Amino acid sequence: MIRVLIADDHKVVRQGLRFLLSQEPGIEVAGEAADGIAALDAIRRLRPDVVLLDLFSSRWTRPSAPDPIRASEDSGLARTR
Repeated sequence: MIRVLIADDHKVVRQGLRFLLSQEPGIEVAGEAADGIAALDAIRRLRPDVVLLDLFSSRWTRPSAPDPIRASEDSGLARTR
């Protein structure tokens, strides 16, 4: 089972992604976050396999958004493009 965290400041986007992902076998939506700060907290708490992250979401500085995730010793996540 692949556990996914959805991080986007638009609720309708999160709902749409949750719906689409729920239709796929082997994928579980582990949680949602409405901004960058909540996403970092959810990553640490929920330990998802994948994070769908809106870099233009609120409470991020766009060029440095992934840096806190990468720097988080306990996140275990790798940055991809």
